[in-house]
Amino acid sequence: MAEAADFQGMTPSPARRWLRRTGALLAGAPLLAGLLQLPAATPAAAASGSSTVAVALDTLTPSAPTDGDTLTVSGTVTNNSKQAVTDAQVDLRVGPALSTRSEIDTVAKRTDFQPGLDGTVVGGKYVKKFTKLAPGVAQDFSISVPVDELDLGSDGVYQLGVSLTGETSAQQWQQVLGIQRTFLPWQPEGADTKTKTTVLWPLVSTVHMTAETGSNEQQTPVFLNDDLAKEISPGGRLEQMLSLGKELDVTWVVDPDLLASVDAMTRTYRVESGSTTVAGTHQRVAMAWLAELQEAVTDKEVVALPFSDPDLASLAHNGTTVTGSLSHLKEATDAATTTVKTVLHVTPSTDFAWPVEGAVDPSIVKVATSAGADKVIARSDSLQETGGLPYTPSSARPIGGGTTAVVSDARLSTAFEGDLTKASATTLAVQKFLASSLALNAQTDKQRSIVVAPQRMATASQARAMAEAVTALQDGNWSQTQGLTSAAAAKPDTSATTKVPSASAYPSSLRKQELPKAAFEQIATTQDKLDRFKVILTDASRVVTPFGRAMNREMSTSWRGRAAEANRYRNAVERYLNSLVSQVRLIDKSETKLSGRSATIPVTVQNNLVQGVEHLVLRLTSTSPTRLKIGDGEYQEQRVAVSGGHSQSVKFTTSAQANGKTTVTAQLFTEDGQAYGDPVQFDVKVTEFTATVMLVIGGGFLLLVLAGFRMYTQRKRAAAREATEDGPDETGEAVDATENPADSEDRLQKESGTLRGADDPEQPSDPAPDTAAESADPSGTGERVDR
Repeated sequence: MAEAADFQGMTPSPARRWLRRTGALLAGAPLLAGLLQLPAATPAAAASGSSTVAVALDTLTPSAPTDGDTLTVSGTVTNNSKQAVTDAQVDLRVGPALSTRSEIDTVAKRTDFQPGLDGTVVGGKYVKKFTKLAPGVAQDFSISVPVDELDLGSDGVYQLGVSLTGETSAQQWQQVLGIQRTFLPWQPEGADTKTKTTVLWPLVSTVHMTAETGSNEQQTPVFLNDDLAKEISPGGRLEQMLSLGKELDVTWVVDPDLLASVDAMTRTYRVESGSTTVAGTHQRVAMAWLAELQEAVTDKEVVALPFSDPDLASLAHNGTTVTGSLSHLKEATDAATTTVKTVLHVTPSTDFAWPVEGAVDPSIVKVATSAGADKVIARSDSLQETGGLPYTPSSARPIGGGTTAVVSDARLSTAFEGDLTKASATTLAVQKFLASSLALNAQTDKQRSIVVAPQRMATASQARAMAEAVTALQDGNWSQTQGLTSAAAAKPDTSATTKVPSASAYPSSLRKQELPKAAFEQIATTQDKLDRFKVILTDASRVVTPFGRAMNREMSTSWRGRAAEANRYRNAVERYLNSLVSQVRLIDKSETKLSGRSATIPVTVQNNLVQGVEHLVLRLTSTSPTRLKIGDGEYQEQRVAVSGGHSQSVKFTTSAQANGKTTVTAQLFTEDGQAYGDPVQFDVKVTEFTATVMLVIGGGFLLLVLAGFRMYTQRKRAAAREATEDGPDETGEAVDATENPADSEDRLQKESGTLRGADDPEQPSDPAPDTAAESADPSGTGERVDR
C-alpha cells in the first residue's frame, strides 16, 4: 500500500513547524556529538557485539503518554555470553520521529545496534546500573522518566530504544551489548481529524457437537469432547475473549454454532469417550458464560456469521460444482438469525460475509453474496491499492453488483498473531499497533473509516494483548470508535481501488488448507440419504435439524489445517445416519413352502426407531410369475406404517401355477419410488394338488366305505348261521350246515357284485397302479403359510 512520504495532507501551524525543527536539532545534536567522540575502531565492534545481552521489554506504561505523564519502562537483561559483563548500564534512547508505517516496519525488523539510527540516550538519573552481569542470569530493571525529559517534538511516532552498555574481558571498553526497540505514540492533544476505527471482536470456536442425539424427548446432544468447557471456563480462551471484550467498544462477530453448543451444555448433554458416551458436567460454567455474554452484547452491535462459519473460499473453489452445496450456505445463513435471537435475545446483522483472512477473488465474492449477504469483509493485502494513493483510504469499496467490500487494514489486523505468551512480545505488539494507527491517522487531514479484523480464534494471550491495545487506542487522542455497519455505509473514497483480484492472486498457502471437492461430494451423499430417510418419518424434525446442522459443521472454516479430523467427522456423521436408516428394515425369511393352488405369504417390517414410520410401500416380486403369481401378476405392493419400536407383518396373496422352487424378492420403497434399505430374497417351494391326485383320494375313500360295508355283512351272516344251528328260522327254512363258511361269503359277495376275481378285468374307477400314495411326512423346515 502506498504511504505518504511524510504526514501527507497536513498543514502544520508555524509554531508547530518551529517545534518540529527544534526537536529535530535537539535530537540530532547529541547523536552527532556521540559519533564524533567514538574511537575509529569501535563502531563495527559495537554493532557486532550488540546481541551479547538480550534485552526484554516487559512493560511500557502508559502506552500512549501525554503531557505530564511519567513513562515507566521495565523488563530484564540476560547475559547470553560465556563471559561476565561489567560496569553495565541500561539506558533509554529516543530516536527520530517516523513519518510512515513502512518506516515503522523497517525499524521493527532491525536487531543489531546501529549508531546514528538508534537515537540518543536520555541519560542522567534515568538509568539502571549493574556492577556485573553473570553469564545466563537475568536481571530486572525499571526506569521511570517524566515525558517532558524525553524532548519529544511534534505529534507523531517516535522510536524508543532500551539498550545495555558494558564491558567484557575480551573487549574492555564501553559499548552497546544489547538493545530492544519499540515505538512511542505521541499525541498529547486531540488530533484535528480523528480516524473512525472499527474493531471486530470474534467469538468463534472449532466444531464440538456431533449429529447424534438421544432418543428421549429432549434429544440429548452428544459432544465430540469436553474442550469447549475448557474454553469457557475461567482463564480459558473464550472466557478471556468475553471478559476482556465486554470492557471495550467493539463489534461482536459471533458464530451461531458456538452459541448453540454452549446453550446445549446448559442442559443435559453427553460426551464421547471411546466407544461410549459419558454425562457432561459443566452446566454451571456454560450458564455463567452465556449470562455474561448476554449482558456484554446488550446495546452493542452483533454480527452473526452463517451457522458454523462455513469456509467460503473452499466452497467457491471446490464446492460449487457439487449439487446442493450452495443450499447449505443458505440454510446456515437462515439458522444464524434464529440462533442468535434465541440464545442472546438480540437481533444480529447477517449482511456480512467473512472469507478466511479476508482473501477474496471473484468466485469467493459470488459465493459469499449468494446467501443474502451484500457486504464482504476483505483485507488490504488482498484487495490492494493500485492507484498510487499516498494514504490509506476508507474501508468501504463498491465492487459491483450492489456488493460492498469492507477492507480491513492488514497491518492492524495482523498485529497480534504469533506467540504472545511472553510479556515482552505483548508489549512490542501493542506499541507497534498503536504506532501504526497513529501514523495512519497522520497521513491526511481527510477523515477515514478503518476496520480492524483480527484472527478468528485468538489465544488467551493474544486476546489480552488485543484488549490492551484497543483500550489504549480508545483512550488515545487520534481515534474514535465506530461500528461495522457504519463503516460499511461510509462514503467511499473515489480514488480507492474497487477491482477484486483474480483467482490466480489467491494465496497458495490458503488454497492448500481448503476443503477438497471430495468433502462436498460426501456432504451431498449424506444429504441425499437424509432426504430419502426423512420422508418416512412421522416427526422428521428430530432428524432433519441435527443432521442439517452437522452438515453445516462439515463445511466449517475451523477445519483448515485439520484435514484428518475433518474427514473423521464427515465419516462419523454419515455412519450415524446409516445406522438410523437401518433401524427400519425387513426381517430375513427362510425358505417357504406352499401346498395348494393359493396361499398368503407374510413379510415382516421392523421399526427400531423411537418414532413411527409411514409413507412406505412394501413390494413383493416373483422372479418366475409363470410358476408363482403374487397378486394379479409379477408383484404386489402394499402401504406400510409401523409405530416406533414395533414390527408389522404384511401378507401377500399368491397363486401357484406349477410345482417347483421360485425366488421371491421383498423390497421397501418410499412413496416416490425410491428404494429404501436392502432387499430380502427367499425361496418359495410349491407343491400343487393336481386333478389326478384328487381322483386317487376319492377312490381311496370309496374303498374305505366298501370295506366297512363288507365287515358289516360278514358279521350279520355270521350271526344268522349261529341262529340256524340252534334250529329253523322263523320262516321254517333251514340252512345247509355242511356249506363251508368261506364259500358262503364268496358266494354272497359275488351275488352282490363287490368282489373281483384275480382274473377279472381292471375297472375304470380303480386307482392307477403308478400313482404313489401321498406322503404323510412333515413338510420340512420351511416356513408355514396361511391358507
